[in-house]
Amino acid sequence: MEGDGMDYTALADELSRRLQAAGTPERAASEKAYLKSDLTFYGVTVPAARKIVNQFLKQIELAKRTQVTGLIRVLWKHPVHELRFAATEIIGRHRDLLRASDLRLLERLLRECRGWALLDQLATQTGLILERLGNATPLLDRWAADEDFWIRRAALLADLIPLREGRGDFERFSGYADMMLDEKEFFIRKAIGWVLRDTSRRRPELVITFAAPRVHRMSGVTVREVVRQLEPEIAEQLMAGYKARSSVDI
Repeated sequence: MEGDGMDYTALADELSRRLQAAGTPERAASEKAYLKSDLTFYGVTVPAARKIVNQFLKQIELAKRTQVTGLIRVLWKHPVHELRFAATEIIGRHRDLLRASDLRLLERLLRECRGWALLDQLATQTGLILERLGNATPLLDRWAADEDFWIRRAALLADLIPLREGRGDFERFSGYADMMLDEKEFFIRKAIGWVLRDTSRRRPELVITFAAPRVHRMSGVTVREVVRQLEPEIAEQLMAGYKARSSVDI
């Protein structure tokens, strides 16, 4: 036993066995190449992995914060994509148990993701934890200025779900987006567009006000995401401004 009445190593081994049984060597090789990852892959589809993890969690019933963090730590030690994916699922499932003192652990995991396939899920779930805890801005300000572009992406995506659902701090996000708008990194450009697109579902006026005077600075990757949910006339004006490399008065 490793504490709290649970043998985390045995639990991780059992979950590993179930996930490995659901994978295929062909998919494992394909995913590893596609994601350009150094991790081992079992070759399990995301829906199948999520179902296995959810069934597993129902059986073991994590009830304490220390049980959640204990299992997460053991799973993450394994250099296996699906086990680290399982850790992000557990964080999402039990995020209400986590405290401010766990943010250091979450940041370490984010820094070790080294790719969107794990980072995006972890960043959005961390964003919901930060929203619940409050006072997220100092931490996210630091992430937004980090030298690691994956951590800068995490700062952007932390507000994704709240903004998508009509909440969130758009002023904070837009400050980060404006600061990063001239970056050449694809994953930053894509994240800015993604959050703006999802924000526009409920509050298009915020997105238009942000995008119109800056569209000449946006990459094609960003602007194509921005206009996807907007009214056709507005989208056409923004695309015209992007192509002309000029701001738009809307």
